[in-house]
Order: sequence, then structure tokens, then C-alpha cells
Amino acid sequence: MGIEIEKKYRLTAGQAEDLRARVRAVGREVRGVEFEENTLYAGAGLAPLRRVLRLRRVEGRVILTYKERETSSAAIKRQREDETEVADGDALASILEALGYQPALVYEKRRATWQVGEAEVVIDELPFGLFVEIEGEEAAIVDAERLLNLVAAEVVHESYPELTQQLGVKKGETHEARFNFGNQAGAMEG
Repeated sequence: MGIEIEKKYRLTAGQAEDLRARVRAVGREVRGVEFEENTLYAGAGLAPLRRVLRLRRVEGRVILTYKERETSSAAIKRQREDETEVADGDALASILEALGYQPALVYEKRRATWQVGEAEVVIDELPFGLFVEIEGEEAAIVDAERLLNLVAAEVVHESYPELTQQLGVKKGETHEARFNFGNQAGAMEG
């Protein structure tokens, strides 16, 4: 069983540009910019905001993830996270639906990734805003937060699924947050 430890902040466009400059100033190059489509399923044993089964499609790869989040008011979140790469995402989606799991949330994002010290730092662009996540051990998160001058940034406690449910568009039984244009790369270049 894996444990994900992360802290998330909301950014304005100006703050995101400043953060990119700070990351470059500490000598880090962007490790990549990727476009993702995330589908979260509802069904027996799942709760879209607490116990999640997610199918992520990113750059030709498909990853199935199980996450279980405990409610907490702490800024640094801990949650169970187990994932595996899948050879055929369409076949897996068909299997999940045959077992009674249905898509409940779909959100798209563009993610730029850096390694800062012992932490992974990402800037995520979603249809409803810009965010930065720092993932690693707590001490590494705190070190990266200081180094990148994020101590006063607005901490976000909601997960992307929660924000999708609040800010997305409901289509049938599914909440969606999708970009409304064809070119999925470019805006996040680092």
C-alpha cells in the first residue's frame, strides 16, 4: 500500500509565472508537460470524494489508481494511493462498467513537473484554475515551500474531484471539467 503526502495551493496566473521563475532560479528544468484526462468511477465500495477508483489517460499511457482519503483539516494531506499501468484503457473501462461502476467525474488537466530537493513540484492547470502541489515527505514539502516562497500562498484543502463536483458541469450523472479547445499542449511550457 502506497501513501501519498502532498500540499496544494491555488495560484493566480501571475503567481504561476513567478513560481516558474523561482523554480528556474534554483536551477531546475521542467521534467515534462503532460495533458491528462481523469475519469473517477462510482459504484459499490466507492465514494467519489473519499474512496476513489480513477482511470487516468496521459500521453498514450493509462493508469488505474485507487485512492482513499481520510478527512483532515491539516494542510498536508496523507492518503492511500495504489496504482498500476494498464495495457488497454478502453477494455478496462468496459470491464468496470460491466461490474457496475459508472463514470461519476471527469476532469482534464495540464501538468508541468519539477523535482525540487526531495519533493516533486507540479503546476496543474484545470478548467477552473491553476494550482501547485508539492509531494514528498513532510520535511521535503516544507523545504520546497520555503525555497519557492509559497509559505503565504492560499492552501487548498479540496481535492480535484471535489472541485470538479463544485465547479464543473453536470452532464447526465457525470460532473465534468474539460477544456473547450483542441490544442491540449503549450500553455504550460515551463
